[in-house]
Amino acid sequence: MDRIIFHIDVNSAFLSWTAIDLLNKGYETDLREVPSIIGGDREKRHGIVLAKSIPAKKYGIVTAEPIVSAFRKCPDLIMEPPNFKIYSMFSHALMDYLHTLTSDIEQASIDECYLDFTPIRHMYESPVACADLIRKTVREKFGFTVNVGISDRKVLAKMASDFQKPDKTHTLFSYEIKEKMWPLPIEDLFLCGKSSSAALHKLGISTIGELATASREVLRINLKSMGDLLCDYANGIDDSGVNTEPDEIKGIGNSTTVDHDVTEKEEAYEILYSLAESVSSRLKKHGFLANLVTVEIKYATFKSVSRQGGTDSPIETAKAIHESAKSLFDSLWNGEPIRLLGIRTTKLVSVDEPVQLSLFDMMGEENKNEETGPRDTKKQKDLEEALSKIRERFGDDAVTKGKVKNTDKTHG
Repeated sequence: MDRIIFHIDVNSAFLSWTAIDLLNKGYETDLREVPSIIGGDREKRHGIVLAKSIPAKKYGIVTAEPIVSAFRKCPDLIMEPPNFKIYSMFSHALMDYLHTLTSDIEQASIDECYLDFTPIRHMYESPVACADLIRKTVREKFGFTVNVGISDRKVLAKMASDFQKPDKTHTLFSYEIKEKMWPLPIEDLFLCGKSSSAALHKLGISTIGELATASREVLRINLKSMGDLLCDYANGIDDSGVNTEPDEIKGIGNSTTVDHDVTEKEEAYEILYSLAESVSSRLKKHGFLANLVTVEIKYATFKSVSRQGGTDSPIETAKAIHESAKSLFDSLWNGEPIRLLGIRTTKLVSVDEPVQLSLFDMMGEENKNEETGPRDTKKQKDLEEALSKIRERFGDDAVTKGKVKNTDKTHG
């Protein structure tokens, strides 16, 4: 029996979810029906476009373009800032609903997932009938819309969900590739980014069909392993199944895209502390300590840099993670305006595993000096545990670090 896979994708997720939230608060205009975008600083018009409405798209506005460019194209554009707390709430609600249909779901991101329809196919008249029911239920229950792509391969289901939008069901089975997918431009192929598409155009390849029939040897020479992968996808070759079990956790991190250019070190420190608190909370939730901390910076020019550093002993508290992150940041930042900051912890060990203490740990806290790396002390752990209990009882805003801004713009 051939498997059947759905790819379910929220239409303009950030914009749709913001629109619904504003309507619930009494906002009279539905952002989805007017030229509007999500992202950036509304007063300074800094930042990039994170999401756009269909009317905004008609002005030539595209995702990731600078805010100032979008306003040049449409001076009457409405802009709202992102709200990741709201986005997380809608995402959880959608996934909870889909899990009432089947447990065979793989969440790919905050606004999309794969669903293995094969085990429940006997319960529905057809895959399309089930997909249409999902779309109708989501629209009526939550107020936003989704596209559903249906195929026998994951990559093709993903491609199908990107066909005409919004609120559509599309199929792209293996036998439909030549008709429905091969005429499309290579830019539409899953994972074919700007650099890959530019390299393919230089080879005279402009459609997915031309890529599918191209020489693999030539593709390997010019695109290395990516050439093989893209050729496979162009031919609908993808044997991966719906992974319902989360992968083993190898790292825990968090990052935030700020709505304005960060140019002051102290502000960067504040953002890093907020991220460190989030990472620390997740480490504790999963029962891990970290031996390696990485800091990532993305500049306003979209250039990304990162640096990692080890710790004297495994850490988990926000204070220790923050100290490590600040040190890495100081050695990494070149002074240019910052658009994104991130912290990631790796080389994780279970809290139950015995750990080797450093010499300074054995000597005691009073012997610590600025030359030693970040470490967790019993005093700091007890303090953060007490603060955690207060927040659990009275809310996340019950206790905050001085000068640290509470932001909803973080994501894992």
